[in-house]
Amino acid sequence: MITGIHHATFLTADLARARAFYEGVLGLSPDAARPQMSFEGIWYDVGCGAQIHLMLLPDPAAGLPRPAHGGRDRHVALTVTDMAALVARLDHAGIVYTLSQSGRRALFCRDPDQNALEFIEVA
Repeated sequence: MITGIHHATFLTADLARARAFYEGVLGLSPDAARPQMSFEGIWYDVGCGAQIHLMLLPDPAAGLPRPAHGGRDRHVALTVTDMAALVARLDHAGIVYTLSQSGRRALFCRDPDQNALEFIEVA
């Protein structure tokens, strides 16, 4: 029986640039428990025992066209408690985003490697 999502993994071509986004823009903190592996990477806790894993590995889809709206692409959905604060951080960093087309309090953006992220506001 499935009980939840443990982690979502994204490929990155530039770990420093990805860290600037995930840590500097989104405010996530690295998880020091990541073991030494055969490739560089970083883990971030995102609540409820779930994580985002970044792997410094070649992306076989690099350069392929992606939909302008991340909701029409593979993505991970993360919950936030303050959408206005997230919007302010994205605006300050010059990160382009689109609002959910479903009418929910949600938005989509892409990280520096074009991985799509959805943010849904919860009470």
